[in-house]
Amino acid sequence: MLAGCLVLLAAGLVAGVRALGQEPTVTLLANWTGTDERNLRATVLDPFARTHHVHVDYQGSSAESQVLGADVEAGTPPDVVVLTGPGELADYARQGQLKPLDGLLPQAGFGASWTTPLDGHVYWFPLKADLKSIVWYPGGTSARQRAAAARQPGQWCLGMGSGATSGWPGTDWIEDILLQRYGPDTYQRWARGELPWRSAEVKGAWTAWGRLVGAGGDPALVRRALKTPYQDAAEPVTRTPRGCTLEHQASFIRNQDSWKRADGRYEPSARLIPGAKADDAWEVSGDLVALLHDTSPARALIRYLASAAAQRAWSARESGFSVSPDAQPAPAARGADWHRSLAATLLDDRAVHCFDASDAMPPSVRDAFAEATIEYLAHPDHLDTLLTNLDSLRLAHGLTWLQSVCDHADAPGGRETP
Repeated sequence: MLAGCLVLLAAGLVAGVRALGQEPTVTLLANWTGTDERNLRATVLDPFARTHHVHVDYQGSSAESQVLGADVEAGTPPDVVVLTGPGELADYARQGQLKPLDGLLPQAGFGASWTTPLDGHVYWFPLKADLKSIVWYPGGTSARQRAAAARQPGQWCLGMGSGATSGWPGTDWIEDILLQRYGPDTYQRWARGELPWRSAEVKGAWTAWGRLVGAGGDPALVRRALKTPYQDAAEPVTRTPRGCTLEHQASFIRNQDSWKRADGRYEPSARLIPGAKADDAWEVSGDLVALLHDTSPARALIRYLASAAAQRAWSARESGFSVSPDAQPAPAARGADWHRSLAATLLDDRAVHCFDASDAMPPSVRDAFAEATIEYLAHPDHLDTLLTNLDSLRLAHGLTWLQSVCDHADAPGGRETP
């Protein structure tokens, strides 16, 4: 009875301290919900709270861009945010909403494509990274079978649905085709807003994607792609007979039930993209941490999330990968073969890593690009109009374009459209 009373008393004291505002609190907005949120809390946030005695008020939302925009407009933004788009973060930085992270990150730092400086300061860093230039297939599928499947639009597992951000699986495809066909220099010129959408290279990437997945072709196939949420795209892989065989998707998709049941394996997308010529170039993405309120609890959380311990703990759950050189576990503790090989590619200094181009673009261009892929999939004859509209957006006044999205880039910083 005494022990029970002590537990209740302790709980009451904790609640009372929080109610009185005496326990430091930091607010965090990110896109992780469900299993990912539980992993984040168990492996990262709860250990931070115990060690630093700071309460983390976490909000997870699949529409975090919209939530953040509304909060900023209302004057109540979170202390710390995790976003997938450096282009969106650059926009907030130019508005004066973000605080520089100078002095808060470890000396080893992260690669150039992950912490692109803006106006001489670093405003974000990756908590989680993923590889995108890959194609998944069921275990036991031979190279000849994969090559044959790649020539059949119906054998590509494709789901374009993603709520407010629907269409991004299509942007990933087009970006990767451009990268693999024309290399990092052309890719970066386009991501900087310098290469027109109506250029032969960019238009060719669109039409190549259209041929691969059957844009404007079989109505049932197009309808399936448009109506299917991206996380359910591979469900036909588990059917008998299979409804599809290949999925061009980022490394995180391996944790979906369909690919677990199918013993999902992967190969570089360059092997299956017609006309691919790039040498060891990879499209990557990341969940990027940024600071909006420069408070002691918020700075403590930033330092912790950038630390090797936090990065290693999050990566260990195989929810994603860390690209911090100091955070890599011992070889014996790196999990499944597919996870180890993906991690090695992300950390390979000899490879070129280019950040997801649409995520690096200004938000208005990014969103229009995603919407255009949906329109193109159903109506490929609208392509010229879609590209003309995107070029008009590219030239709009006041947009912030990052000048470096690939490793070994020669133009750090950002520029604003005059």
